[in-house]
Parts: sequence; C-alpha cells; structure tokens
Amino acid sequence: MSILTFFSGSYCGKSSIISDVIDQSGFKLLSDNDLVASASRLSGMPEKKIARSFLEKTSVFNKFTHEKERAIAYLRLAMAELMSEDKCMIEGFTSLLIPASISHVLRICLIADKTFRIEQAMKAHNLSEKDAVSLISKNDELYSAWSNTLYKIIDPWDASLYDMILPTDKMTKDEAVAMILENLKNEVIQPTKTSRKAVDDFVLAARVEVALSKEGHTISVSARDGLVTLTINTNVLLLGRLEEELKNIVKQVEGVSSVETRIGKGFYQADIYRRFDFQVPSKVLLVDDEREFVQTLSERLQMRDMGSAIAYDGESALNLVEADEPDVMILDLKMPGIDGIEVLKKVKASRPEIEVIILTGHGSEADREICMKLGAFAYLQKPVDIEELSLNLKAANEKIRQKQK
Repeated sequence: MSILTFFSGSYCGKSSIISDVIDQSGFKLLSDNDLVASASRLSGMPEKKIARSFLEKTSVFNKFTHEKERAIAYLRLAMAELMSEDKCMIEGFTSLLIPASISHVLRICLIADKTFRIEQAMKAHNLSEKDAVSLISKNDELYSAWSNTLYKIIDPWDASLYDMILPTDKMTKDEAVAMILENLKNEVIQPTKTSRKAVDDFVLAARVEVALSKEGHTISVSARDGLVTLTINTNVLLLGRLEEELKNIVKQVEGVSSVETRIGKGFYQADIYRRFDFQVPSKVLLVDDEREFVQTLSERLQMRDMGSAIAYDGESALNLVEADEPDVMILDLKMPGIDGIEVLKKVKASRPEIEVIILTGHGSEADREICMKLGAFAYLQKPVDIEELSLNLKAANEKIRQKQK
C-alpha cells in the first residue's frame, strides 16, 4: 500500500485537511512525536534531545558532539523500520526523511501566502500583526534549517521535495482532500518490486549510519543491493586510516556485502573531520572575562579533542546553559556583573547535572568552601597545569556517564 506524507507551513489549514483524509482513507497517522519516541527507544537518547535536531537551532557544541547527526541517524532508522506498515500517513518534519528513491510515497506540501497565514495566526492566538509575523518567520526558519540539513535546500517548499504542492488559501478544504485521495489511487505511487527494494536499501543505509554514529562517526551513507557507499564530506588528515576504520565498522552490519568510500563536495573545505570521543567531554563551557586566557584555553582543550564554547560574563554563561546545556562548566569567580559564585548557585539550581569546575586566580579558602558546598566538582587555582585540568574534566565526564547508565 502507498505511504502518504505531509509537510506544511504553519497556519495553512493542515489539521482539518489531514483529519478528513484519515476519515476517508483509513490511513494511520504517525506524527513527529511518534517517530521521536521510536528513535528514543532505539538509541537510549532522551526524546527531548532527539526532537531538538529539528525543533531548535544547532547547538554551539554540535561540531564536537555530533549530537544532532546521531539523533537524525536514529530518526532515519525509526522511519525505515516503519516503512513496511500498511496505509501509513506521516506528518511533520520527519516526513522529509524518506528518500526520493522510494516511489510508492505520495509527498504532499501544504502552503499558503504569508498574508493568509498571518491572518490565521492572528485569529488563532489573538496576536498583533507584528507578533504573528514574528511567529511565522520563526517557524519558517526552522523549516528552512531542516530542509537545508537534509538536502542542502534552503527553501522548504521547493517543488523537488514533493509530488504535490497545494495552496490552501486558493482552494477549499474539500478540494484539497479530494485531490489527495484521487492521487492516492494513481498507479505511479503503488508499491512495486523496485520501490520495495528501495525500502530495503533505506533500512540498510539507516542501520549502517547508526552503527557508525555509535562509534562517533558522522558520514553520509547510501546503500544499493548490499553495496554501501560512504561519502566523506569533511577534510581528513589521515584519509586512508579513516577509510579503513569506517569499512571495518560497516562490514559488521548484517546485510552489507561490500563497502566503498567517496570524497564529497565539502572535502576540500577548511573544516577538519572530527570523530566523537565518548571518553572526553565535548560540551565544555568556559566562563572567564580574561579573553586572551580563555581563548587560549579553548584552543588547548580542542587539541585534546574536547569541544568548548566561551562566555565572557555570567549572564552570557547562564543564557548558554539554558540554550545549549553543556555537560561541564569551567568557571572563574571574579567577573563583572554576575560573579562566579552566583552563576554556580543558579546553574546548580536549574541544571544540577552540569558539573562545574572552578578555575580562579583570586579565590580564597573561604571561597573554596562555599563553592564545594554549592556542588562544585573541583576547585582549581590559576595558573593551572593543562594536564591537571584535563584529568579533572575527564573525571567529571565519567561521573556524568555513570549517572546516565
């Protein structure tokens, strides 16, 4: 049986159209929440982190953690495993995960002129025109970021992504529903031997992508008849060694008959390929108003494969904690505005799971006692030996990992 997908702009009348299609077709609806829950069960990652891959901007730590890519890998696997379900309708961000090679999918896009959408948002939430414009623009930014992440297509309504684009402001609900149901009968989107084989290839590629992500690798994967192709899109210092490691991982996946590697378009850009190392923290927030010191410290940590972001004051640090949830914080005490002790109090009150290492050049024994009572992981004095700091960071990371088991 064919599969039906819906991707829609906000305030385009999606809910009533989908409801009528379900009533008249008997298709089972699967939402983003359903796919996120399935991906969470497969991965062990919290649902919140899975959903963050498409509902929020990319974290400043992601180039070190590859958390977004791991989440997408498990979303693909969750999607691949349900492709055999009968009379299935998939709605939302996750609907774009299905590859174009699977032809028995009718891909629907619902969109309307912005003026229409603004009016609908104003009515739905009693908003001013300015607030409605802001809300819709924010949503559209998320849609654009998602289509760009998956296909390098900035326009989420690009015709190449869909079989049908329905302008819901220019047709009635009944007209839209009738058109969808009529196209569901089209012989072109009925399952064939070739399209079912494409599903098998999708499943294998998803399993390989997950196997690689478990070992800290983020690589583009495609599969056909057991042949897996890995595309390396980021510059690599030791390409041959990486290719050998990737092939050894992929060959262990059931269904893989052979593996080949290719160089992608992004290989010759400035970025360097980073494998995620689970043994060291990759979400370290450095908080210090001494700019030269903290920038040098960040570089030295990155040389040790520890990902870091920088905040130069307490208020910025608290904003980053809220937005990007670091694992470990290295915190100075004496800063303008909110001082380090106050930051420590607020972090431990709102995010007690974050381990905080105090690193200060102006602290006292009384400060040390206060910080440790507030829950600091360690209290270190400047200047600090980088190896001593690294050992404390690894110990903090191990404490976090033990709590997560």
